[in-house]
Amino acid sequence: MAGGKPYLVGHQEFAALYGVEAQMVSQWLAPSRAVLDPATAIVVSGVRYWPLGFACRFGQMTARPKTLHLEVKERLMAEQGEGWMAFSREELPPIVGQQEIIELFRLPKQGNLATAIATGRFPECDWLLSGSRLWLLDSVIEAAPGLLNSARSLPWEVDEQVAAALREGRYDGPGSVVFTRGRHARKRQ
Repeated sequence: MAGGKPYLVGHQEFAALYGVEAQMVSQWLAPSRAVLDPATAIVVSGVRYWPLGFACRFGQMTARPKTLHLEVKERLMAEQGEGWMAFSREELPPIVGQQEIIELFRLPKQGNLATAIATGRFPECDWLLSGSRLWLLDSVIEAAPGLLNSARSLPWEVDEQVAAALREGRYDGPGSVVFTRGRHARKRQ
């Protein structure tokens, strides 16, 4: 794993790479289609994200090859700033979203985090993908002392067990699962 920030894509960015609607990525993931293996993605705050390198190779790995839009790839890389190209989920550092952060700091409610973000006390997100903010776990942990110093009543102390679970890829708390919707969800009930 390289240091720094890898390039990532969510559903919207993945779809844009191939000039399709974001719903198509969900269809590729559907068990009835089995075009895109869900295990190729990481799950952050209940949403799948893929390394950009994998997403760019995906079009040539399918039975019906898809054309990669290189201009979209370049735009995504420029929007994400300096980074590196990962090709598998195993290469990615620990990445968190709001659900994991709430658990990491044992915040009593989501509004506490939302206020810290809105007032600029929380660190700037490392990615804004498909409308969601994501952070490197290390970015969040490094910000803890500053958050603690600026807090009126919240402790902003890192739960080391949650941090270890996130680092080791064994976190199973809020946000660790994608909830299936639609007809496939009904079949599992």
